[in-house]
Amino acid sequence: MKRPCFPKCRLTRIMALLQIVLGALVIIVSISSLFRFYSAGFFLHNEDIYKHFYAVIPEKNKEVHEGFDIKALSDRVGEVLNKMESLQEKLELAVQQMEKNKEQLEKTTITRLEHKKYLEQEVIRPLYYAHIALRQIRLPKPEGLRNSTMKEDPLINTFVTEEIRKYITPKENRLGKINVYGTERIFNTIGHSCVLYKKELEQYMDYDIGSYCNDDWNLAQKLMVNGCDPLPRRRCLTRASKVYQKPYPINESLWKIPDDRNVRWSNYQCRNFKCLSSTNPKRGYSKCTGCFEMEKEKLKWVTNSSLPIDFLVNDVLAIKHGEIRIGLDFGVGTGSFAARMREKNVTIITAALNIGAPFNEMIALRGLVPLYVTLNQRLPFFDNTMDLIHTAGFLDGWIDLLLMDFMLFDWDRILRPGGLLWIDRFFCNRKDLDDFMYMFLQFRYKKHKWAISPKSKDEVYLSALLEKPPRAI
Repeated sequence: MKRPCFPKCRLTRIMALLQIVLGALVIIVSISSLFRFYSAGFFLHNEDIYKHFYAVIPEKNKEVHEGFDIKALSDRVGEVLNKMESLQEKLELAVQQMEKNKEQLEKTTITRLEHKKYLEQEVIRPLYYAHIALRQIRLPKPEGLRNSTMKEDPLINTFVTEEIRKYITPKENRLGKINVYGTERIFNTIGHSCVLYKKELEQYMDYDIGSYCNDDWNLAQKLMVNGCDPLPRRRCLTRASKVYQKPYPINESLWKIPDDRNVRWSNYQCRNFKCLSSTNPKRGYSKCTGCFEMEKEKLKWVTNSSLPIDFLVNDVLAIKHGEIRIGLDFGVGTGSFAARMREKNVTIITAALNIGAPFNEMIALRGLVPLYVTLNQRLPFFDNTMDLIHTAGFLDGWIDLLLMDFMLFDWDRILRPGGLLWIDRFFCNRKDLDDFMYMFLQFRYKKHKWAISPKSKDEVYLSALLEKPPRAI
C-alpha cells in the first residue's frame, strides 16, 4: 500500500497559498497607488499636478518648478517594483527547487518554527520594505500653509532608509503657529554631497530607535570629510567605554596623559596612549608629531627658539594686553595651545578631527573644548565675535587656493575688528610662497609679526601675526 505524502502535499499547498497571498498583496498595493495618483488629479490632467510633475503648465507659458524631483519619484517606484519582482522570482525558484527534490521532501518534515522563519525572512520582510517604500512616495502639494507655497525637498525621494526620510521632511509647527524663528516649519539639513554617498549615509542611519548606536564614528567622519555635512541627528544611544573612569581634576588634566580606559580604541591602530608616541612608526597618524607627549608639548610657545618663526604666547598677548579673551585654534593637535592659553585666562576652542588618533577625546579629557568640524563647513560662530584665531599643523601647502580663500573669508567673518590672526608655521614650496602670501595679505590686515624661514631645500615656513582692521561703514 502506497504511503500517503502528507509532508509534501502540505508544503506544496502552503507555497501555493503564499503565491496567492503575494499576488493579492501586489494587486492591492498597485490599486492603492493608482488610486493615490487618481485622487491627486494626475489622470485628470490637473494643471497643478502637471506643473509639479512635468515642470510645465499645458497650453500655457512654460515655467520650471524646482520644488519636486520627478526623477527621484520615478526611481523610487522602479525600486519598489524591482523588490516585488525579486521576491516573486525568489518564491518561484523555491517552488521549482522543491519540485526537483520531491523524493527528499517525502522523507523530511519541516517544523512550524522553520515555516515561521521562512515567512518572516523571505516573504514578510521584503514585502514590508516594498510596502513602506511605496507608501513613503511623497506627492507634491499644490498649496502650502496659508499664504506660502509648499515646495517638496527633492532629496526626500532619493533615500529609502526611513530615518533619513523622516529627518529631512519639513516639520510643520503645531496648530499652524509661527515659531520663535518666524517660520512656519523647520527644515533639517544635510549636505548635498550626501546623495553621492547614499549607501554610506543609509548605513549610518540604519539603527534601532532608542537602542545603542553602532560604533561607527569613523563612518560618520568619512561622510563629513567628503562633504556630507552636517550629518543628520540620530535617535540612538552613543556608546562609551565600558570601564570609563572619572577624568582628572583641572589642575592636573591640562598637562597629563588621560586614562586609557576613557577612550574606545576599536577603530584606531593603537590601543593606548603610550602607543601614540612619536617613536612608534605604526601609531596610525602622521601629523602632529609628539603631540601626545606632554613633556614636549609643555615647551611650545613659552621657550625661546632659534627660529624667527616661533612666536611666544606672552609676546602675542602683550600686543593686545587684556583684549584677548576667547578664540579658536584650527589645526591638528591635542589642545596644547588651548591649555597654554587657559593658563593665561584665555578660552580657546580647538577644532579637531580624529585622523588616525583620538584627538577629540584627548582634548576633552584635558578639560578643554573640542570642536568636531571639517574644513568644508562654515564655522558655527556669529560675525565679529572671536578675539583670536590660531592655525598650525594642518593648513599648509597641500591646500587648494580656492578652498583656502573660502576658509580665510570665513575666519575673517568671525574675527572681530582688532582681533588677531596667528598663522603658526605654515609651510609650502618656495615657488608657491608668493601665491600663499597674497592669500593672507589680501585682507589688508595690519602686520605685527611676519617671518619666513627655510624648512628644507624646496620648502619654507611662514609665521605671521595679523590684526583685522575696523572696516567701519
